[in-house]
Formats: sequence, C-alpha cells, structure tokens
Amino acid sequence: MGKKIPLRQCVGCGEMKGKKEMVRILKTTEGDIVLDMTGKKNGRGAYLCRSMECLKKAKKGRGLERSFKINIPNEVYEGLEKEFEEFEAE
Repeated sequence: MGKKIPLRQCVGCGEMKGKKEMVRILKTTEGDIVLDMTGKKNGRGAYLCRSMECLKKAKKGRGLERSFKINIPNEVYEGLEKEFEEFEAE
C-alpha cells in the first residue's frame, strides 16, 4: 500500500487536495495573518488552492474568518493578494 497523502480542504472552493498542492495561510500567536510557504510555522493554519480565484472566494465567503474565528480586515486580504501575485509569478 502506498503512503497516505494528507488531504486538506480549501477554505475558498471547498475542494479536498493534497497538502503539497496547496498554500497554507497562518494565524500566528500574535494574531497576524501570513502566507506560510514552508507549511511548518507554528500557529493555526488554513489551506487555499494556489489560485487568486480561491483567495477571492475565501474573502467573499469568509472562509478564513471562520477558520481562525476572528474578523479579518481588508488590509490583510490586500496583503495576501500581493503575496499571491508574487507567488503566482514564480
């Protein structure tokens, strides 16, 4: 039997995908919301597909806010969008 692939649900579109195919959004112990490229940082994580589309869906459907149980200001989403653009350009 092959190794089990850890699946995560996208907070944007709700699809289940392999952890490696997704981006982890992290709520740090200080309460900051950041993109965790390594997937290893400490804090509460939520996963998104690697597309701007899903980030927009997560914002509209308040997926990240539900995951982290906090209100997320627009500036945070704007910051994440900027990081996503750089990330998609790679």
